[in-house]
Amino acid sequence: MCGIAGVFGAHDEAMLKRMGDAIAHRGPDGEGVYSDGARVGYAHRRLAIIDRAHGDQPFLTEDGRYAAVYNGEIYNYRELMAELEALGHSFRTVCDTEVVVRAFAEWGEAAFDRFNGMFAVAIHDTETGKSYLARDHFGIKPLYLASVDGADGSHRLVFGSEIKAVLASGLVKAAPDDATLYRYLRFRIHEDSDRTFFAGIEKVRPGEVVVLDPSGTDVSVERRMFTTLREDLLADGPRSPFTKDTTKEFKERLTEAIRMRLVGEVPVGTALSGGLDSSTVVAVISKLMKQHAQDVESVGATQNSFSAVFPGSVNDEGRYVDAVMAKTAADSGPIDCHKIHPNPDEFLEDLADFVRTQEEPTISTGPYAQYKVMQEATKHVTVLLDGQGADEMMAGYLPYYFVYLRQLRKEKQYTKLMREVVSSTDVLSRYGKQVVRGKLGLDKPVDIRQMLDKGFAKQHKAETFSPVPDDLRARLVEDIFGNSLPSLLRYEDRNTMRFSLEGRVPFLDFNLVRYLFTLEPEAIIKGGWNKKILRDSVRGLLPDQIVDRRNKIGFTTPEREWFLRIKNHVHTVFRSDSFGSRPYFDQASVLRAFEEFIAGKNSDTMLFWRLLNVELWLRTFVDAPGTHVDSTTSAAKEYFAANPGKEIAISTPSSGQVLRFPIQTDAFAKGDDFHTKISEYGAEFATRVAESEDHAEALNSPWFLAVSEKVVAISQGRSYFLWEIKPSFAARKLQKFVVRTPAGIGLGSPETMQLAIQEAGLARIVAASAAGAVGKVVGRKGLFYQLAGPAVRAIDGPTQYSLYPSNVSAKLAPADPGKAASELADRLRKVLPAQAAGTFQGVAIIDANDLGCNILGQATTVAEEKIAEIFKDNPLGQGAQRTPLAVVVLPQK
Repeated sequence: MCGIAGVFGAHDEAMLKRMGDAIAHRGPDGEGVYSDGARVGYAHRRLAIIDRAHGDQPFLTEDGRYAAVYNGEIYNYRELMAELEALGHSFRTVCDTEVVVRAFAEWGEAAFDRFNGMFAVAIHDTETGKSYLARDHFGIKPLYLASVDGADGSHRLVFGSEIKAVLASGLVKAAPDDATLYRYLRFRIHEDSDRTFFAGIEKVRPGEVVVLDPSGTDVSVERRMFTTLREDLLADGPRSPFTKDTTKEFKERLTEAIRMRLVGEVPVGTALSGGLDSSTVVAVISKLMKQHAQDVESVGATQNSFSAVFPGSVNDEGRYVDAVMAKTAADSGPIDCHKIHPNPDEFLEDLADFVRTQEEPTISTGPYAQYKVMQEATKHVTVLLDGQGADEMMAGYLPYYFVYLRQLRKEKQYTKLMREVVSSTDVLSRYGKQVVRGKLGLDKPVDIRQMLDKGFAKQHKAETFSPVPDDLRARLVEDIFGNSLPSLLRYEDRNTMRFSLEGRVPFLDFNLVRYLFTLEPEAIIKGGWNKKILRDSVRGLLPDQIVDRRNKIGFTTPEREWFLRIKNHVHTVFRSDSFGSRPYFDQASVLRAFEEFIAGKNSDTMLFWRLLNVELWLRTFVDAPGTHVDSTTSAAKEYFAANPGKEIAISTPSSGQVLRFPIQTDAFAKGDDFHTKISEYGAEFATRVAESEDHAEALNSPWFLAVSEKVVAISQGRSYFLWEIKPSFAARKLQKFVVRTPAGIGLGSPETMQLAIQEAGLARIVAASAAGAVGKVVGRKGLFYQLAGPAVRAIDGPTQYSLYPSNVSAKLAPADPGKAASELADRLRKVLPAQAAGTFQGVAIIDANDLGCNILGQATTVAEEKIAEIFKDNPLGQGAQRTPLAVVVLPQK
């Protein structure tokens, strides 16, 4: 497994090196570049699997005619090598890369259809000047390309295993493809065409060859299919009956497909979800090991399997994994089972890397479970087999039942239709329960159309998605090559290669798939059972509870539980300025729907994930670097240092030169004893000052402690999560007349306006609003707050770049701030060292922001107007500084 990239047209070695470095994770074992003058340049990163000593790339034939970079594995390479040797070819390696190049030299494009495996390859013919890009039959291995027109009329084509490589060329700028975004958000689909989420970057389609032919400064591009596999699977004609003999042959073909995918000179393991498909792969390998079959040496003395489990969750498949372990241990020998426990906290930590790894949005958070499995697996193996593809081949999802039933009705096979309906009662009832819950309002559906910006939706209203409704064979083929499987293959490729692993998918053996589709549909669905031929072929090899499983889960996460756990982070993203400014979303509707989810009124986490994923994808790939600040963490500052962009000293007209030392603290929470907590921070500061070489004399001067009202209000329980506040009709109307202030300050949201109404009463707020309106007309500012009162002035909304919980909450002013300041001053005076206590002037509770400072309560000897003057530049900061306290040192008198 490797990473490839290249340019057809003008290039230099630095460009090729950048492109290769962008996909270094795909090939840590070697790198190389090839350049044919100004026409063609290739870059390669190698993950050595077969003939590790001699398989370096780019690969050039001895006569120099062909140069190639290749990513993948050809499992029938030995047979093809023997055939080519019989035709007069000689080989200098035993690597499948050389087989690929010599097969192309012998058979041209027809060679690609002979390759049983997974591949993405670029071959340059120096004699004709043409280059060929090809991708395997099912698109297991990725390949992207982009056309670039130069200002001088020249034309170049850039390609790569990942979009990162294409962008690293410097020739292509990342920009969203709005149509693809719309289809993803609206229809939950994103791999049904050759377009990507990046405008101008396309996929080479499964089974396609792209021929590049130079002509002066231009390049002609011809795209065509090298295989008729899709057409063959759809072809009409007599089908073989589903019998014991066909089941036996299917089993033999599947066993051979698995055995072929064990080849390699590195450790091979398995990904086990606990479902039928991956369990089959694990059990067959165990049996092959017991039989000492060819190529099983790569597995080692004991098979390593890797499973994501979620104890206590409805998504947990631990019991099924254990059942497979017990059965295989009894029949063939023990398996070293590695259980991975993904959790929402790790998900939050990994989220940025996961989004960058996948390159394009995913349908759900499910691929993250796979990401974590691969992260652990790379410590033990280099190759991993799994059951991918079986669901699309053999109707593994619930909707396929309905497609088949509609097909039988369309074909007027009423007897068989009734038999299938009766046999599928337990399966169909699960769907019926979902419908009933929706009708009764127990699981309120969320309409994605309400979440989208109206202009965006109108622009793309012609987009449709209509999967085949009543032809099982056609629907399966459609999902294999378009609707379903391509996205799963992309997820797996990125997750495995992120950790320098090779993923192999034995069910996607084209001989096995071709055979399956020569059989009658009863081989796929019969008597209410999907995957009928697979279930029959492994009965006895797997425990009955696996063979007879109805509830498919797969590599997924307990998404609803996780979203409730990380709701604060998700809400912060949905509420952010960047999310609100996108031309794709109706921010108010998204927030309303997500708050209903938090309240238990809906459960469509996949919808919320799509919205979240698009925003994070835009931030990662499209927005300018440094645009977004992570509000979940705050870097520790030097103890006596100012906050970034602020100064310790300030010169004021009334107080002269004043020093402000911000103190960084841990987060405050409801119920905290803020008197004790703040006193401890103050006493610590006094102690550290006395021990400091630079500041030892500071507290010999008069000083006081300034405390942000936020931490007092939070500790008193006067801070509320936004979803806990239920804005009234009046609050929603009144907030529209308020000018929104920077960073969420003030009453410019329904939630903060609702708190103002609760604090001062609706009549007073309406009167203040009227006065404020009159004041604007006559040029008098501040009338609203003069009438509404200081408690209303101190109300704050969420500040986007603050730390939790300030980023997802609104708060009232502290209760009785004067009393709180006095009590805090008394408490602090008792714990201060004698010298510091002698110059201590008291405590002030302040509401400081980038617009100014209000003194809510104080017990100091300093006039309020002087304190406001000292904090006019907001040295505590407005974002994620985590400095709610400041020691203020006044000049000596």
